[in-house]
Amino acid sequence: MQNNKAEDSPSQALGLTIYDLPDPMASVQEDAKRTWGGRWRMILVLLVCAAPVIASYLTYYVIRPQTFRHFGELIQPVQPIPDIMAQSIDGKSLKLTQLKGQWLIVSVASGACDAMCQNNLLLQRQIRATLGREADRTDWVWLVNDNTEISPMLQAGLTDAVVLRVAADELSKWLVPQTGHGLNEHLYLIDPHGNWMMRFPAGLQKEQAPDLKRDWDRLLRASVHWDKAGR
Repeated sequence: MQNNKAEDSPSQALGLTIYDLPDPMASVQEDAKRTWGGRWRMILVLLVCAAPVIASYLTYYVIRPQTFRHFGELIQPVQPIPDIMAQSIDGKSLKLTQLKGQWLIVSVASGACDAMCQNNLLLQRQIRATLGREADRTDWVWLVNDNTEISPMLQAGLTDAVVLRVAADELSKWLVPQTGHGLNEHLYLIDPHGNWMMRFPAGLQKEQAPDLKRDWDRLLRASVHWDKAGR
């Protein structure tokens, strides 16, 4: 009996050793499961983080235009800011795309700035001033479409404005007036991504400023999760 036990011990030990070895395929499958599990968790985290951005885009590009009456005319599809050169009133050259990063309320006019131009500039300044703490997320912009010198008296009132000269033919490839109107008759709203997305009626008067501001307020609220002050 002792000899049989002695003879069986090595084979039993070997059998146990072989039986206890991990299955290579099982290990590979387990690793694959862990990898895919990690990837799905990462995707879920990214979706959670991106949800506010997605929601705000849906809000102001899809839901709000359909459920709210808006004063301005929505531009669909939006028109991205062109990569063209502009010049500040002190002669510095820059690309128009450098305006990206802020909400922009834009007017276009000759440097001579007639009564309509002055009215638009005044509206831009007043409406921005009424935005309160949200004013830091916005700029008011005057695009001068000729080489006419701007009077020193007018310049004195433009210290808070962005004033750039842009060639008229280049500018007309981006901003377009309503049929029967001139480019200088409207105010234009540009989102922080540089997309022209709204045009306000020609010949705005100060009595209509609350209507314009209402549209702007809605867009600012809808984008609060992803748009922060400053470029």
